[in-house]
Amino acid sequence: MEQRQQGLLGKEPVQEVEEHMVSEVNLNNTITEEEREEMLNELTKLEEEIVTLKQVLASKEMHHAELKHRLGMTTLTELKQNLSRSWNDVQSSTVYKKTSETLSTAGQKTTEAFSNLGTAISRKFGDMRNSESFKSFEEKVESTVSSIKSKVGGNTSGGNFNDVLSSAAQASAQNPGPTASANDLRENNEC
Repeated sequence: MEQRQQGLLGKEPVQEVEEHMVSEVNLNNTITEEEREEMLNELTKLEEEIVTLKQVLASKEMHHAELKHRLGMTTLTELKQNLSRSWNDVQSSTVYKKTSETLSTAGQKTTEAFSNLGTAISRKFGDMRNSESFKSFEEKVESTVSSIKSKVGGNTSGGNFNDVLSSAAQASAQNPGPTASANDLRENNEC
């Protein structure tokens, strides 16, 4: 044996053990030759049983597949049945029911919140329309429209803001855009 280095924990140097000595130290010390032979026989029997069981299982799987084929059961129909069964299980679970109830309540509360928001916006527009600054803006628009109408030669009556908006909408609906082009004007002048 050869000394290599000093051990980490001890003061003694670490000695290298040769391989043939390690192979001699085995379980032979703890079991007898008879016990060893018994274990080897049992191991052989277990391996034979495993092979037999695999053959029986393969035979039963083939018989199973044949019966399913005769009954017209395909993989797709089995998958559909499994999914249907799983979906029914999910729907009947308490977690699904609680989640469904929670989502329903959340939907109702969201609808209520949007309704309240719409009401609040309506109220704010009403408040804004009744405010002094909006009335001032409305008066300025009415006077501007009146002055434009008088310059163009249209009706000189001012009217209120809603009348002005509706008349502007009617005018744009009746007159979608300029219809006479420069060529049309030239042709009319030549005649």
